Amino acid sequence: MENSLTLACIPLFPLVGALLTYGVGKSSKDLAGWVATGASLLSFIFTLLTFQQLRALVGAHSYEVAAAGAHGAHHGGEAQVYRALEAPLFEWFRIGDFGVDFLFRFDSLTAVMCLVVTGIGTLIHLYSIGYMAEDESRPRFFSYLNLFLFSMLLLVLGGNLLVLFVGWEGVGLCSYLLIGFWHKNIAFAGAGRKAFVVNRIGDAAFLIALFLLIQHFGTLDFVALKAAFENTLASEALLTAIALCFFIGATGKSAQIPLFVWLPDAMAGPTPVSALIHAATMVTAGVYLTARMHFLFDLTPYALLIVVCIAVLTAIVAASIALVQNDIKKVLAYSTVSQLGFMFVAAGCGAYWVAVFHLVTHAFFKACLFLGSGSVIHACHHEQDMREMGGLLKVMPWTGLTYGISTLAIAGIFPLSGYFSKHHIVEALSHSGETNPYLGTYEAAFTAVITAAAIMTAFYVTRSFAMTFLGSYRGHAHPHESPVTMVIPLVVLALLALGGGVLNGMVPFQLWLGHTIPVGHVHSSESIGAALLHSWPGFVGVAFGLLFYTVLPQVPKALATTLPWMLGALRGKLYIDELYGAVIVRPLEGMARMLWKGVDQRVVDGCVNGTAAIVDVSGEVVRNTATGQLRHYALLMFAGTVFLIAFYFAM
Repeated sequence: MENSLTLACIPLFPLVGALLTYGVGKSSKDLAGWVATGASLLSFIFTLLTFQQLRALVGAHSYEVAAAGAHGAHHGGEAQVYRALEAPLFEWFRIGDFGVDFLFRFDSLTAVMCLVVTGIGTLIHLYSIGYMAEDESRPRFFSYLNLFLFSMLLLVLGGNLLVLFVGWEGVGLCSYLLIGFWHKNIAFAGAGRKAFVVNRIGDAAFLIALFLLIQHFGTLDFVALKAAFENTLASEALLTAIALCFFIGATGKSAQIPLFVWLPDAMAGPTPVSALIHAATMVTAGVYLTARMHFLFDLTPYALLIVVCIAVLTAIVAASIALVQNDIKKVLAYSTVSQLGFMFVAAGCGAYWVAVFHLVTHAFFKACLFLGSGSVIHACHHEQDMREMGGLLKVMPWTGLTYGISTLAIAGIFPLSGYFSKHHIVEALSHSGETNPYLGTYEAAFTAVITAAAIMTAFYVTRSFAMTFLGSYRGHAHPHESPVTMVIPLVVLALLALGGGVLNGMVPFQLWLGHTIPVGHVHSSESIGAALLHSWPGFVGVAFGLLFYTVLPQVPKALATTLPWMLGALRGKLYIDELYGAVIVRPLEGMARMLWKGVDQRVVDGCVNGTAAIVDVSGEVVRNTATGQLRHYALLMFAGTVFLIAFYFAM
């Protein structure tokens, strides 16, 4: 381990940028965006410098990974000797033998996450300069955006779970501020509150896991915890309980069933916020936590089964809802929920590096898709209904081209980036029973469902592309290509979506992560023919998407007429929000109303107001004795004296 001066600067720049942006914005609103973008860019540069330091530290050590089970299984193999850069800032607190340092640690997993957060974040900041050019509150917006970046960097750089939790809560706060950025709109403000409240449910479980770790293991440091778990005698029931508490926390941040309902409503915020939340920051936190705590999940096969069950269900449910959405951002929102399910499928199978790999490729194409949708919305004067679009490829060629590339990438078609990570996910799932007997029972069913979700993914993104960019224009605005500050990030992200798959080819991505997390066997490259064959779910989905929304548009209409109940259920998001409202929200509102009206107003306020009333009445009675007449006072003194004498003799 060695200290790195540049390490502490990575989160510092966005934090300072958040303060400067708000201050500068008071005198020059146009300058605020450039200050925030510059702070993000500096953070990215220092991440690269720190990455080079880490490469030098591990460069003398072989990238070879010990053989584990087949197909990236986690049992039977170990990662290489752990190497990391550290920046211990100060001792946070100490209670007896338990102490926590405010510590940053930069290892191979952190390096990947920081590069994604700062790299994609910088592109989103640059894009936002053009997108928010006419908003009077843009200094506040860019300040929040920088603060969001700082919180996420704090989360991934934290050397222990408590520092991570500070960042974890920070991204929750920033999501609330940014989703409800246009807070004068009551619905948008409600979406921000919804995100905040739903995430608090997961955070409560996260805190329980922290308390259990402190009680039974006496530390929250990742390195110390890994060593403790390697030699633990704790029961599997305890370890499973801790793992599931962490996973509940992850379901909140990474929008898995049952805590996924906040993410589609997060579209209330400006589109750059959607891109930042869905691609580079908040929703990836749960996946990162699961990979970081792999040494815990590896010991709890039953917890991993639950992870895979929830992930598969989330992937297929969210993909089904996305099929019929007409709001372009809602399509992409449910797509994110589904793709996060894919990531957790990989993590649940013990292929943590595959989950991180899909996190990276997803950041490329999903950020491009969201920013592309923002470009369309910007050009169509804030129209989001795809039924009011069409034919935009002619007037917005750069936006259309980049959106099309990212569509093929998320569809999982070779040789685009999404193919490589999705192929490894399906492969890990289809061989999960070799290392986890719980998963082996349902291996075939899980594989079939996740393959169906992959086909649906290709279909609904192709549908969104066809309805938006192909055919003839159906709207009333006069769309045009977006400004250069918005186009440049789209082009860069499209290039990453196009060639990001080489991260596990030319660049030893899998082997690089092997210094921190177990990665099993190194996957060998496959022939082009085999890769194209394995791309069949993407080809099927894209083909049907183009067929139904260009050549045979009457087919979707016929299906809607034939199966109105199914269409209604999917457009109603399977009525999950309504179910939560009936079962959870309204009963809680009723209980709160009862406590307010019955307990607070009648009992608490009644006691306080009753006391005041007694004092008031008694005062009114007593004041009648103050007449100002000397004979009345003498009479009262005589009566009092008689009473005291009588009382004395009676005793």
